[in-house]
Amino acid sequence: MSHRFSAAGLRRVREVLVRHVESGRIPGVVALVGRGEDTHVEAIGTMRHDGGAPMRRDTIFRMASTSKPVTVAAAMVLLDECRLRLDDPVDAWLPELADRRVLTRIDAPLDDTVPARRPITVRDVLTSTFGLGMDFTSLGTPIMNAIFEGGLTPNLPEPMPEPDEWMRRLGELPLMHQPGERWQYHISSDLLGVLVARVTGRPFETFLRERLFAPLGMADTGFHVPAGEIDRLPALYAPDPGTGEFLVWDEPEGGRWSRPPAFPSGGGGLVSTVDDYHAYFRMLLNGGVHQGERILSRPAVELMTTNRLTAEQTAARDRMAREAVHISFGQGQHGGWGFGMAVRTYRGDYAPVGQFGWDGGSGCSTYADPGNQLVGILLTQLGASVPNAMHLMHDFWNTLYQAIDD
Repeated sequence: MSHRFSAAGLRRVREVLVRHVESGRIPGVVALVGRGEDTHVEAIGTMRHDGGAPMRRDTIFRMASTSKPVTVAAAMVLLDECRLRLDDPVDAWLPELADRRVLTRIDAPLDDTVPARRPITVRDVLTSTFGLGMDFTSLGTPIMNAIFEGGLTPNLPEPMPEPDEWMRRLGELPLMHQPGERWQYHISSDLLGVLVARVTGRPFETFLRERLFAPLGMADTGFHVPAGEIDRLPALYAPDPGTGEFLVWDEPEGGRWSRPPAFPSGGGGLVSTVDDYHAYFRMLLNGGVHQGERILSRPAVELMTTNRLTAEQTAARDRMAREAVHISFGQGQHGGWGFGMAVRTYRGDYAPVGQFGWDGGSGCSTYADPGNQLVGILLTQLGASVPNAMHLMHDFWNTLYQAIDD
C-alpha cells in the first residue's frame, strides 16, 4: 500500500502555517511531514519576531520537553544489552535515592513523612512513577517550593547544577508519592540521564552521541549549539501573558545553549532540526532499524511506544488534561504514557489510538503514528506563556490528518 499525502491536503497544511505566521503571533516555523518515502518540509517566517534571517530547513531549535522521547533511547540500549533490568532497584547507581521517605500528603511539611514501601526501580524512572515530579496542580506546596528553590528543574533564572550536586539535592527531599504509585512529570527524564551516565561511566551526551545520534546521522542534535553554527539558532520568546509583548527568554549569542551545560537535561535540554528528529522517529516506526542498521531491538521500541501505565497511575494527568485547559491551552488528551512519551489510548482528537510522541514548552511538537506510518514535526521558538504555539500545534495536526488520502 502506498503511504502518501494528497496534494490538496499538503497545500492546506502550508496555508495553516502561513496564516499563523502572518498573524504576527508566530515569528517563524519549520515543519516536516513524512509517510514512508513521501516527505515534505515547510520553512516559513523569520528567526526573530521583528524580522531577520528567514527560517530554513536546517534551522536548529531548542527542543524543550520533546527531548524526552529521544533521550529515553539511551536507557533502552542499556536494557537491550542487559546492563539494566526493569525491576532492578536503582540504589546501586543512585545511592542518593536509597531509603526514601514519602510525604503523608502532597501539601505536608517536608518532615511529615513515612518510609517508602519499597526501593525505586529502573521501571519507576522509565515510566515517570518514581515519586517526584512537576505537579502543576500543587504549586505553592512545601515540596514544590523546595524543588524550585533547589534548582532541580530547568527554565528557572539559575541553571541546574552539575549532576552529582543535582543528585545530592534531590536526595535531600522526600518523595511526593510512593514509588510506582503515580505518574509525575519531567524529573524522571532528567534523572534518567544521570542513571545512564553512572551505569556506563560516560557523560550522558557522549553515550547518546555514540549510540544514537551518530548512527542515525543526527549531526545537529546535542545539548548546545557550537559557536560556528549559532547563527542557525533563533531567539526563544516567552511573550508577556498580559500584553503579548515579545520578551526574549534566551538569545542565541551568549545564551544558555551557546555553551555546554553543567547539567545535560534529558527532560528538556536538546537542540535539534526537523531532519534529525525525522530520522529518530522514522527509526521507531521501523521497529528500531535505520537504513539497515539496528539501533534498538523491536521489543525495546514496543515498550517505549505503548502504554505502560494503569488508570490509577495516570489519574492525575488525565484530570489535568480535562480540567485545566485554561492553564495548558488545551494541550490534548492522550490517555497513556510509554517510556518518555505520551501514547494515545483513546481517540480524543484527530489523531488515532497508537500515536506516540510529545510536545515542548518552547513551541515544538513531535509525534509518530504507526497505523498511518506518519511522522509530523512542528518546530517554533515561542514559549507556552501564551496560547499561540499550542493553537498552532492543534491546527497543524488537525490539518495534517486531513491530508492523508489513501
